[in-house]
Amino acid sequence: MILRKIHAGSGRAWLSRVSSRQEPCFFSSVPNQPVPPLAQTLQAYLKALEPLLPPEEINHTRRMVQEFGMPGGLGAKLQMGLERRARSTKNWIAPWWVQWAYLDSRQPLPVHSNPAISLPRRDYNGWRSQLLFASKLIAAVLDFKAKINTGQLPVDDLRGKPLCMELYPLLFSSCRIPGPKHDYVAHYGRSRRSPTHITVVRNYQFFQLEVYNSDGSRMTESQIHSQLLRIRSQSWKTDKEPMGILTSEHRHTWGQAYNRLLKDKLNKESVRLIETGLFSLCLDSPVMRISDEKYASRKAAQILHGGGTFSNSGNRWFDKTLQFVVGEDGSWGLLYEQATAEGPPIATLLDHILDYCEKPDPKRAPLVPLPMPKKLYFHIDREIKWDIEHAKQNLDILINDLDVNVFNFKRFGKELPKQHKLSPHSFIQVALQLAYYRVHNEACAACDIISQRMFRGGRTEYIRSPTNQTLKFILAFDDPSVSVRNREAKLQLFREAVDTYAALTKQALKGHGIDSHLLGLKLQAIEEGLSVPKIFMDTAYGLATHWKLRTGQVPANTDSVMCFGPLVPDGYAVCYNPQADHVHFSITAFNCCEETHAETLAVTLKDTLCQLQELLQPTV
Repeated sequence: MILRKIHAGSGRAWLSRVSSRQEPCFFSSVPNQPVPPLAQTLQAYLKALEPLLPPEEINHTRRMVQEFGMPGGLGAKLQMGLERRARSTKNWIAPWWVQWAYLDSRQPLPVHSNPAISLPRRDYNGWRSQLLFASKLIAAVLDFKAKINTGQLPVDDLRGKPLCMELYPLLFSSCRIPGPKHDYVAHYGRSRRSPTHITVVRNYQFFQLEVYNSDGSRMTESQIHSQLLRIRSQSWKTDKEPMGILTSEHRHTWGQAYNRLLKDKLNKESVRLIETGLFSLCLDSPVMRISDEKYASRKAAQILHGGGTFSNSGNRWFDKTLQFVVGEDGSWGLLYEQATAEGPPIATLLDHILDYCEKPDPKRAPLVPLPMPKKLYFHIDREIKWDIEHAKQNLDILINDLDVNVFNFKRFGKELPKQHKLSPHSFIQVALQLAYYRVHNEACAACDIISQRMFRGGRTEYIRSPTNQTLKFILAFDDPSVSVRNREAKLQLFREAVDTYAALTKQALKGHGIDSHLLGLKLQAIEEGLSVPKIFMDTAYGLATHWKLRTGQVPANTDSVMCFGPLVPDGYAVCYNPQADHVHFSITAFNCCEETHAETLAVTLKDTLCQLQELLQPTV
């Protein structure tokens, strides 16, 4: 995701406090997402298959695609349906994409879906400093929310073009709700009486904490701090049932447990208070420290899944859109649910928090008595007790299966590719493909997540790799034969690979990616009551969407790193945050797959990046 924010503009157009004069200005500047030309998408799809399939399979798929794309054929009919949909809806693909990519998935949210962002450890150790920092963080998030509500948040832009800001108000008081076949997202912040509380959880115990005074003003840091002290004094014991573990289950299983849980009036009230809260704050016990070298990986894993049922996993409600984690040892970060939130707006929120934390508390606490934070209680019968035990076993199995490797590559950062007129993002993508090939001796289908917020209501799209040019470079780079030993020849192939990927990125930023369009064509057929088109039943389509490399770039102004699990059992997930002179990486893989090892890929990637530096800047 390649985004930056450089200037202020009008705020949210549909919020009542923003004048109607701003409304057309805001929305007219963000165009609707286009439906790409059918022939262009089909041609790009075939080209994306070429590095992955043998010629005879490509020819078979080519004939199928040509039949689908014939003038007057099935593809043309479905294309017309999508174009009609684009004319009558705000965004022709975003609701389908969110439903298909997130809400229809039945896999557990931790590891498989919710991304975590781990930030540099704060310079403290102990519960007193933990609560002081947590108070500051809560005040910072409330300040950010106030900027959204009053239209003071600067409009994000990409290369001078404004981006859609509709996601920002939805971050607060929203929660994913489990269902038997698919989930949905409940947004409570739009109601006439918007929620004024957050949820704080410590030692598996949940509390409702009001964060606004009776006159509507935000609580000061010192007020919040005094309330957190009260919460701490009420949550000493860890013998409580970890209710939050239930949200880590397979979605169908959790959906059934959810319905059982809500039959009880007390449980229903407690769950609703968690769901409606502005956000959640998780006050964690310290991360188990093995060594400084592995601490970054362990810290990221703690944010991602809580470290297990004997650690902090009971301090999570994985359905909640925003969860801030603050540890006793200075570790901290954020976990978010993707059906509502995505990387760049979260990065903007974190930038605001970090800026705010540098400033002293701007307000003195008013001398008014504060109501005691409300502890949330649950009635746990035999069935729910069994549900919790089952969820604990499954989560520990999932956590033990995940291999996390976080490292800071310090040899160079994004300035090196820039000096050689190469896109840093594309540079890293080609390096990842080369590293993967060196470990597995084959190319693999990879998807890179990129934002579509340059369009109204836009969400995300995939950029596919490897390209033909990347594969050609990979095969040449390690070839010992004389014909490719020439550095200039290898450098030229590398430039072509990087530039081709940069061109694909530009196409996706114009709304001309492949995968959203292909998904739209498939779902349009289902909507019209037709059979799923043959091109989606083809083995080539299955292979091309078995993403063994799930990647994401979330550039931030700080040394943060994002982390999430692979999309497939025999795959990897790689996130990176390029800074001027270093790059933060996180790599995950599943231990159950004997072929994939996060550490092996990490070591190979470091070596590959060093060799690419040598290619650009030979030392001899």
